[in-house]
Amino acid sequence: MSLQGLKTVGNILFLFVLIGMITALWRACGTIPFLIYYASGLISPAAFFLLAFLLNCLVSYLTGTSFGTAATMGVICMSVAQAMGLSLVLAAGAILSGVFFGDRCSPMSTSALLVAALTRTDIFRNLTLMMKTAAVPFALTCGACLCFGLRQAAGTFSQDLLEPFAQGFRLHWITLLPAVVIVVLSLAKCSVRLTMLLSILCSGALCLVLQGIPVSELGRMLLLGYTPQLPELQSLLSGGGVISMVKPLCIVSISSTYSGLFEGTGILDGMKTAVSRLAKRITPFGSLLAVSVGTCVISCNQTLAIMLSHALCRENQPTQDLAIGLEDTAVVLAPLVPWSIAGAVPLASIGAPTAALPAACYLWLIPLWNLLVSLARDRSQQKKGDQGKGDGAEDGA
Repeated sequence: MSLQGLKTVGNILFLFVLIGMITALWRACGTIPFLIYYASGLISPAAFFLLAFLLNCLVSYLTGTSFGTAATMGVICMSVAQAMGLSLVLAAGAILSGVFFGDRCSPMSTSALLVAALTRTDIFRNLTLMMKTAAVPFALTCGACLCFGLRQAAGTFSQDLLEPFAQGFRLHWITLLPAVVIVVLSLAKCSVRLTMLLSILCSGALCLVLQGIPVSELGRMLLLGYTPQLPELQSLLSGGGVISMVKPLCIVSISSTYSGLFEGTGILDGMKTAVSRLAKRITPFGSLLAVSVGTCVISCNQTLAIMLSHALCRENQPTQDLAIGLEDTAVVLAPLVPWSIAGAVPLASIGAPTAALPAACYLWLIPLWNLLVSLARDRSQQKKGDQGKGDGAEDGA
């Protein structure tokens, strides 16, 4: 039974290895340093919270990792907030909202790949639909961040924070090529594996030619991750490599065995019946949201929450709706649970308190907005059904 559950995620385990390689090479070839250096230089005090949110959205979308984004762009933004004397709670909320933007809807996101594998849906179709269901929450989050920034007095931002990036790398525009490859090929709906492999090749070439990294060092880096030579950058840019994905690989592999055990033993059958009844009362999305809250609280990690929610709710709605529903519930609710590693690790990386979780409004606006939409749609369908019955009765009379 465990092996049967493991087979459902077998295809994405190889992608995890590729993601580990990419995260190391993007650090080493200058892609991430270029983005941080030039994007952070655009920060203005009045629009800080909005720019912090958008910059973390950008980096997380390109890298697909919330943890990696928090440890790089997130740390920079938090340092800027401290230097300007801004609210660290609001700054952390904007950062946390941004780092999970890409964790939810990036073609390199492990959670997006996991949801696509579980529901057997096309990841690019999922990404398109995810953009639609998050459009209003995204706009509301931007508006909230802008209002917070305009109401706070701030100091000035010193470029000294970014000088080590200019010293440690050749920040040429061509370092963006690996990111451009990901974006263009994703829009063209090319194979995820092919997209990642081409980005790895581009990154490797830039490491050798532009940054002057030896071939022997390149091989070590792919396995063990990248470590900058400058001490000032080591806490910001160290990481990546296949070894960085060992823990996520183990979490996903072990968690996937539960789905096989639950399916084979029928241990969740009683709960499935209760969930089906709930779906009839508060819509299938409403029941998925309620289940996701419970699984996120119990599981303490995003992966198991996704799998448990999928196992309990998959019979209540079509697979495509279920895929987007999981992205709009379990994926974004897990980081809001204080004892879940999904939110605890990014907060620890940027040195923010747990009190910042409610300030991550993007994460709770997505499920709230889509719940309202599902309830409104359900009420509209009920009215149409009642009108149809009334017209039928009049015709009969």
